[in-house]
Amino acid sequence: MALRLPVVISGRADDGSTWSEPTETDDISTSGALFHLNQKVATGDKLYIRAHKPDGTPIEATASVVRTAPAIYGTARVGVAISEPVENWLRLFVSWVADEQPEASESEDEK
Repeated sequence: MALRLPVVISGRADDGSTWSEPTETDDISTSGALFHLNQKVATGDKLYIRAHKPDGTPIEATASVVRTAPAIYGTARVGVAISEPVENWLRLFVSWVADEQPEASESEDEK
């Protein structure tokens, strides 16, 4: 699902130092996300994702890089699969999908 969702991605560089970079998703699914990064990452790298549900509740999850590609902006487009806790990511996904849906009109509720 195409969704621009602000996220903060964190990981470890080759020298062991930690890094953190704010970005936004290009799209998300129930099992992962695609976003741009300036930080260099490789397939198999473990990343940490922080995001917020529409009500502001923070969500954190661990993900593995499953693909990288040249980016329009930044260093790379990065595709990740959520590793754990998958339930947190599903809650985030469902909360944003539900927030995108139009609410039922009152006349429909009265039927």
